[in-house]
Amino acid sequence: MKKLIFYLFFLLIPAVNNAGVNENISAEAVNEDIYAAVNLADTGLTRDVFNLAIKGLKKLDTEKKLNNATIVTIADYSQSSNKKRLYVIDLKNKKLLFNTYVAHGRNTGDEYAKSFSNVEGSYKSSLGFYITEHPIMGSHTGFSLLIDGVEKGFNDHAVQRAIIIHAAEYATENFIKKFGRLGRSYGCPSVPPEMNKLIIEAIKGGTCLFLYNPDKEYLSKSALLN
Repeated sequence: MKKLIFYLFFLLIPAVNNAGVNENISAEAVNEDIYAAVNLADTGLTRDVFNLAIKGLKKLDTEKKLNNATIVTIADYSQSSNKKRLYVIDLKNKKLLFNTYVAHGRNTGDEYAKSFSNVEGSYKSSLGFYITEHPIMGSHTGFSLLIDGVEKGFNDHAVQRAIIIHAAEYATENFIKKFGRLGRSYGCPSVPPEMNKLIIEAIKGGTCLFLYNPDKEYLSKSALLN
């Protein structure tokens, strides 16, 4: 009897291990399928950045912090501000809803985003994952979207800093043609006026927003990515 139990124990170990491996492979395959189906490579968004966004989204969803886990918005601040580096992706229907310009903070960099902060008055962008809330009507910004930073030490002061999504004339192609780069905000991910309401209506109410840059400190310390 002891020999039989011993034999079954070692027989089951590979099965358990393979189950974990298969689960990981399956998750990667799903990400790969969506990335390819949406043709994200053609837009300039790398597979690695997309996978990081999905990793954080899944963790937030597991923690029941999202009302809608089928929409993910990515601002890829590793790209030039002259590129359309904002992506709103419908994961369920495998569709790119919007791909447009997005500004970074004035003290974060010129054409490229290089420096980030969670400090009020820094006029810098804050990296990491946010959860979208409800639209508001700002006195200076007009129709805007509240976003809540959920990564302690990186963006959890977003609300007190009044970091929101809003329209800006400096976040347009015409501004790039005139000045050679996109304009900059006080830290908000500002978008073109003609896209503002469409984007806000699509992502409001508890979806995932990811502001990315290959910042070593963030990537090594983010609780949602490690």
